[in-house]
Amino acid sequence: MHAIHIEAQRLDWRETPAPDGPAAGEVRIRVAWAGVNRADLMQRAGHYPPPPGVTEILGLEVSGAVSETGPGVERFRAGDRVCALLAGGGYAEEVVVDARQVLPLPDGVGLREAAALPEVFATAWLNLFIEGRLAPGERVLLHAGASGVGTAAVQLCRAFDHPCFVTVGSDDKLAACRELGAAAGWNRHQGSFVEAVKAWGGADVILDPVGGAYLADNQRVLNADGRLVLIGLMGGRSAELDLGRMLMKRQRLIGSTLRAKAPAAKGAILDALLAHVWPRLASGEIRALIDQSWPIDEAEAAHAHLQRDANIGKVLLSISGEG
Repeated sequence: MHAIHIEAQRLDWRETPAPDGPAAGEVRIRVAWAGVNRADLMQRAGHYPPPPGVTEILGLEVSGAVSETGPGVERFRAGDRVCALLAGGGYAEEVVVDARQVLPLPDGVGLREAAALPEVFATAWLNLFIEGRLAPGERVLLHAGASGVGTAAVQLCRAFDHPCFVTVGSDDKLAACRELGAAAGWNRHQGSFVEAVKAWGGADVILDPVGGAYLADNQRVLNADGRLVLIGLMGGRSAELDLGRMLMKRQRLIGSTLRAKAPAAKGAILDALLAHVWPRLASGEIRALIDQSWPIDEAEAAHAHLQRDANIGKVLLSISGEG
């Protein structure tokens, strides 16, 4: 098979051995589309190595068709069209993955759209509803609201009646988030978001991929008993924490990553998506928001687009071109 390899910081689409397996409980998928995530850029730069035992090939989500199943797999059979959440390996013609990390396509959703679902909706669901423990009516602040995870989170907030405020990098992105259901928002190039969020009513849960540079302002707008869920470090890994504010307002700071979770934990998250989100995708209430896609041999252009923060929604790579 062919796969992307990192050679001197360049992305090289070349022949490589196919993954072993499938072993018991695993499936082999012939990849049609792969999602591009900021974690891929971080891994490429040497800042986010794969978990032990996981391939160095980039790619955390794919769609395609099951070509082979291992012993004990009853949920899928060869030919099934699926999407999958991976720990790595998606920029390739084939992947082998634990069947618990695989989902059937939502009714009416094609392979291209399905590749935009697993990573972002699993991340949004995990951090809003499991780590963030959103209670009915609680308010959410989403940073990087126009990103893949952000646009998924906006739609989940709207679907489950949680008002959300987004911060974004342009007025066009703010308009796109409002169209998806954001109640209010702020262009970060206009300065700090603090006063705008306070005037809106503050946040009970904050989903933050920025980190250091935003910590102080996040604390200022986080309501009593609020939860700040940190999912990235785009703004740095060091900052000063106001312990007095944290204590008096009973604030909680939660660090969260999805990639290194065990297959059973990922499977539980995907089961929740199948029950609560897949029907809404089938009905059109929620949709996969795709910004642009490139052929796999033009992965450099896709990465450059994401690096510039030029996207609204997901960036995809076409492996086989199937729809």
